[in-house]
Amino acid sequence: MTEFARFELDGGGSVVVEVDEEPGVSRAARPGRVLRDARASFEKALTDVRDAASTALDQFRTMSRPPDEVELKFGVKLDAEAGAVIAKTGVQGQFEVKLRWRRNDLPIEEEVVEETED
Repeated sequence: MTEFARFELDGGGSVVVEVDEEPGVSRAARPGRVLRDARASFEKALTDVRDAASTALDQFRTMSRPPDEVELKFGVKLDAEAGAVIAKTGVQGQFEVKLRWRRNDLPIEEEVVEETED
């Protein structure tokens, strides 16, 4: 069964997002599609993920030799109950971090770091 969550927008209106079905919940009276209202606004749902990305970025900016470029990549999943969460791959949440240092006289140095969270 397809389920949708409606996230209100702070400026008015709403956005509807397809979400995973709640495990263990059977909706016998409403076959087909289900529309639920999300607990938080779309903006509020994304705020926590934005703050997490900002915190991770600050960690790399404060290195003893900070990189010239930082690329932080992760998936965001929207949930009617939890809001926005960092999506998992397999059994673990995943960040992909790419750090670059540039020197005028040398080619680009690149280090790729992958972090996973349980």
